[in-house]
Amino acid sequence: MSTVDLDDVTLLQSMDPGEMGRRISELPAQCREARALAQKHLLPEDYGRAEAILILGLGGSAIGGDLVRALVLDECTVPIFVNREYDLPAFVNNRTLVVASSYSGNTEETLAAFQAALERGAMPLAITTGGQLEEICEEKNLPLITFRYESQPRAALGYSLVIFLTVLQRLGYATDRSVQLEEAIEGMERLQTQIAPTVTKSTNPAKQLALRVEGKSPVFYGAGHLAEVARRWKCQLNENSKNWAFWEVLPELNHNAVVGYEFPESLAPNVYVLMLASDLYPPRHQVRMGVTGEILAQKGIAHEVLQVQGSSHLSQLLWAIHFGDFVSYYVAALHGADPTPVATIAYLKQRLAQTP
Repeated sequence: MSTVDLDDVTLLQSMDPGEMGRRISELPAQCREARALAQKHLLPEDYGRAEAILILGLGGSAIGGDLVRALVLDECTVPIFVNREYDLPAFVNNRTLVVASSYSGNTEETLAAFQAALERGAMPLAITTGGQLEEICEEKNLPLITFRYESQPRAALGYSLVIFLTVLQRLGYATDRSVQLEEAIEGMERLQTQIAPTVTKSTNPAKQLALRVEGKSPVFYGAGHLAEVARRWKCQLNENSKNWAFWEVLPELNHNAVVGYEFPESLAPNVYVLMLASDLYPPRHQVRMGVTGEILAQKGIAHEVLQVQGSSHLSQLLWAIHFGDFVSYYVAALHGADPTPVATIAYLKQRLAQTP
């Protein structure tokens, strides 16, 4: 067990020279700024008549698209896909709205797919802080939304999520969620009074969860509007905490994962399952969540349920993300790890650059 005292705020700050903790706490402010930014940009009228929407992105630049897709799936009348490849699906044509999301503007997979989309005559839009993506759009006079925020891509989620959601609302693919977004922002601000670093672990549920997760490989379960939140938790434990982590989605996991709890027997003591529960899930999802917990208990696998707060899908989604981001920050501290740098990814990109 770690000897790090999560209540020593000075120690936490010394272990966080890149100020990831500050970036996490700024998520509510990011959302407000992103909404205002996306509302003032002009968008071509014909972009509201697409027959399909494709989001290009990787990692922290793609998750915003995943989350928005889950939010609008039951109302958007055209299909929405997230593409994490160099290539494009065959259906992409001049009736496809293609949104390239790249924090740096230099993600090679996104740039390759965006160029292919331009060659097919798609309706292009870019969301970025700059880089080659901005240069391409400015050179070709393409629709472009830029924002300025110094962070790792994953820590700028408020911008990628809210900008894309606002664009879909303005183009008529989704209903206006301004009231829900303000509720979500206020919910995150209230949550910070419970889980921020200055709140002691005796009353801080995020610190308490981090201590239970320490030394384990966590697996996150979500359903419906929280399915992609489980992915976000997994990625944040990977990148911030430098920790193995995995995610599964209900009801699919009930058709395979539950059978795999038995072997290898040596793995069970090292796994911790967190189930994201919601009173907004369809009734059968809620039943499945409960029965899945029963099965985990029968197999002796450590697990718990986190009851997500909020009165709308959007407020619950952002509440759960904010909670998970803080948990990942505290797990990083328990490891003695700097939550900001991702040295392994930097090495990977360096090696790839050596082979054009």
